[in-house]
Amino acid sequence: MADGPRDGAVLPPPRPLDAIDQDILKILQADGRASIRSVAERVHVSRANAYARINRLVEDGVIRGFSARVDHERAGHGTSAYITLKIVQNSWRTVREQLRQLPGASHIALVGGDFDVLLLVHTPDNRALRELVLTRLQAIPEVLSTRTLLVFEEEDLEPET
Repeated sequence: MADGPRDGAVLPPPRPLDAIDQDILKILQADGRASIRSVAERVHVSRANAYARINRLVEDGVIRGFSARVDHERAGHGTSAYITLKIVQNSWRTVREQLRQLPGASHIALVGGDFDVLLLVHTPDNRALRELVLTRLQAIPEVLSTRTLLVFEEEDLEPET
């Protein structure tokens, strides 16, 4: 199975997902390495049907890819923070490309409200976080201001295996 469509790829219009598609998604979210055979058995369809459904979910962009859930602390990135950014109007695409290049950037969202962008980062320690915010983020010309929210504890709400 191939990875999902890349940014800029033309996707077909969304179509409704039936109960079997929903069950397949739950299984793959809990274990992205589940075999086609095991998925097929658990949703009570043939292997060919399961394979075709998963491929369709990938091609339709419902499944964007397969990845591992990482314990950032155990991986040497024990400091996590949400950083809010106010940016120059209409600079989202430029800022997003620069944020993607930041070490430890994990999630980027354009949001509405008191700030424009919400960025989740994982760094080895507070010193690296300070460097990221004061040197890297605030050097981006389109970033008007930042606010850092240190994460004390976090829990992944995605299904566990």
